[in-house]
Amino acid sequence: MAQAKDVVGLGFEGGRSVKSILFICTGNVFRSLAAEYALKARLRPDSGYVVASAGIEALPQPVHPLVRNCLLEKGVDPMPHVPRRLTRELLHGADIPVAMGLDHREFIRKHFHRDVPLFNQICYQKEEPILDIHEVMPGWPPNREAARDYVISTIAYIWDAMPTFLARLSHG
Repeated sequence: MAQAKDVVGLGFEGGRSVKSILFICTGNVFRSLAAEYALKARLRPDSGYVVASAGIEALPQPVHPLVRNCLLEKGVDPMPHVPRRLTRELLHGADIPVAMGLDHREFIRKHFHRDVPLFNQICYQKEEPILDIHEVMPGWPPNREAARDYVISTIAYIWDAMPTFLARLSHG
């Protein structure tokens, strides 16, 4: 099984620098999407990084209006985003693939024989997933206000973590 890149220092074989980062979640319309746009918003155009996202179960669907509005309030417009399914080519083309949840990391191990770090491992050295709404609130549809609050707080958490993520890249 291929090993994950050095999470603590984000070091790479042969000292090569990071060029591409791939955030991975389930549908590619919430957590990985937010991480992709949050990181892109903080990178200079000449940074040399390519940032993307994918989902292990991505289907053609629009970005939910709440997610879109949260990102618009942050100054980015995800309207051009088209969800895409994680493929072997996408995964192996990424210098740093980043799983948003434990289920994503396990899926990648099982189907692609590769270990990847969690978002929180890179940012905070914590073995904690960023949970999807159905994992936090299994019966969420009737509780729309709590679901709304969770989506907003999760996007804010990811957005606020990006300076730390970038610092880890810079010092890797």
